[in-house]
Amino acid sequence: MKPEHLPLLNSVSAPAVHPDGTRAVVSVTRPDFDADAYVGQLWNVPLDQEQLPRRITRGFRDTDPAFSPDGLVLAFLRTEGPSSKAQLWVVEAAGGEPQVITDRLLGVEDFAWSPDSHRIVFSSREPEAGRYGSSEGVTPEAEEPRFISTYQYRLNGVGYTRDRPRRLFVADVPELGGEPQIPPRSSQGTQDTEHRGAAVPAARFLTPFAADQSGGVFSADGAWVYFVEEQPGNDGDLATRLCRVPATGGEPLAVEPPGSPARAVLSVRPSRDGKWLFYIARDLGGSGRDFVARNAVLYCLPAAGGQAEALSDPEVMDVSAPGGRIELRGPDRALVLNNAQGTVELLELGATGGNALLVHGDQVVTGAAWAGGSLFAAFSGPSTNGDLAVLDDGQLRLLTDFSAALRNQADLAVPQELTIHGPDGYPVHGWLVRPPGKGPHPVLLNIHGGPFAQFTVALFDEAQVYAAAGYAVLMCNPRGSAGYGREHGLAIKGRFGTVDMQDAIAFLDGVLAKFPALDSGRAGIMGGSYGGYLTAWTTAHHHRFAAAIVERAFLDPVSFEGSADIGWYFGREYLGGTAADVAAQSPFHHVEQVQTPTLVIHSENDLRCPLEQGQRYYTALKRQGVETALLVFPGEDHELSRSGRPQHRRQRFEHILRWWAKFLPTAQNPAGEGGG
Repeated sequence: MKPEHLPLLNSVSAPAVHPDGTRAVVSVTRPDFDADAYVGQLWNVPLDQEQLPRRITRGFRDTDPAFSPDGLVLAFLRTEGPSSKAQLWVVEAAGGEPQVITDRLLGVEDFAWSPDSHRIVFSSREPEAGRYGSSEGVTPEAEEPRFISTYQYRLNGVGYTRDRPRRLFVADVPELGGEPQIPPRSSQGTQDTEHRGAAVPAARFLTPFAADQSGGVFSADGAWVYFVEEQPGNDGDLATRLCRVPATGGEPLAVEPPGSPARAVLSVRPSRDGKWLFYIARDLGGSGRDFVARNAVLYCLPAAGGQAEALSDPEVMDVSAPGGRIELRGPDRALVLNNAQGTVELLELGATGGNALLVHGDQVVTGAAWAGGSLFAAFSGPSTNGDLAVLDDGQLRLLTDFSAALRNQADLAVPQELTIHGPDGYPVHGWLVRPPGKGPHPVLLNIHGGPFAQFTVALFDEAQVYAAAGYAVLMCNPRGSAGYGREHGLAIKGRFGTVDMQDAIAFLDGVLAKFPALDSGRAGIMGGSYGGYLTAWTTAHHHRFAAAIVERAFLDPVSFEGSADIGWYFGREYLGGTAADVAAQSPFHHVEQVQTPTLVIHSENDLRCPLEQGQRYYTALKRQGVETALLVFPGEDHELSRSGRPQHRRQRFEHILRWWAKFLPTAQNPAGEGGG
């Protein structure tokens, strides 16, 4: 795979299954170089393989499909252009012209149907008057100053949040078979947003509380809306609470009794029979900030009230993928996704027992849904960036092949799974992605972010691009990673740069010893976020690498505390609270030991690991004579490599290949020619 193949990476959403179970609808999106944005449409995927999948919408970017419970209407989010915000649209399930039903200044983030199919609850950010274009003529630089009194007031990818909290709204769904709404003559011929707004019915606030609220879902009888809310007056811990409000609107009511454990709730879903309430959350300990290596747990409580019980094991299971989404199967069962040793499994957990592992093995399940007796699952794997399958007799039957063009035009390398035992006997699990040819191949040790995250078996564009350029790519999940139990994740609390570095180096040495075709004398190291941390830390302690790439990294815990969106708690919980603790685990405190040529990559709008982290590290390297360069991407945030502008993602790959061509040239990536 080469950087120019990025537009072939089709991503597939979680499926929306028609109530009769005969078909599913998914969103298929991809990077587009011409638009320099992500484009995509909805596809209808029949259960009957004699009928082919087909595109059923033609919007710029159509996502998040959901059928109404009666099966007559399909709702989805549509973004009409690169600078537009997503709005909520509906279309007859049998086909027709979509109709917009929201006109929110800052767009719609998530939504859910009512059981009667006549209403939709959705979340949207509500700007303060005079901010974010809500008042004509008030530009960003002319807005009033922000008065801040809380720890948490910014979020990567969003910006300031206190002056635009997420609120819950309810919109009525119009009769699609009736007469279309025509804007008055006075508004015809105006801009699209004005034209559309004249015909959009008004949505109503569900609650008066102006704090973050999200994930709204109707109760089984449609009388209530359950949702996740920021704790009122909460400042200093990470807990959120599970609430409900009458579907006609009113004051939020806490679902769980006073004194319940502090948890960060990710999502909520009532059972189909209305007797149970499922929700996914992470426990936060007595402080409300003890988040380190906390697995996400599926809880269940009686809808009539009572104490929640855990349905998944908090020590060994992590049902956080993707974003803690919950689907339903039958009257009282939930479908969740579990991070498991470099894969993501599909689990079925019952309110009264009877759990089942439905899908496992060498794939990453990204979404699933059940209706009419059919269970559809979206997944990615070593040779697909995203496809849809149906579960038949315990096996996945493939229904789509959205990565066919990628496989046809790009040579994809199949990752080889390996387990290497370190010097203390600890097993380190990971993968080798080998380039074509006999070698000897230079090696790139790639380290993931998090740290409570994992590399998986799924197709990874980074590994494929580097392998195509002639590099053997090593990816492992050292101690501190997710997917291997809480003890594995907790191993680095207060010990950053110890057993995690030991595991990464052990994996490198073990693979080099096992495969003579790899060049043990020519190795590079790279990583982003926490992976950037461990890269910088490793080059301060090992001088064996020809070069390094430190990207969007956590480098100076001291300045991080006041500048990062999560800085007020992240470093203290992971590293400890004393200056000695922080210095002992700080790459910046040890930067004078670095000798390895290092490319520092960062984004201007990164609030997770702010730009100053990279700037200061680059300056320190340059001052002490280390060969270094700083690559800064305008307009991008912490997610550049995953969801940044397509042109920037391509340019990032080209710069990375040039750096490796300079210090680790290959026949496919010769010195002076890197970047394709």
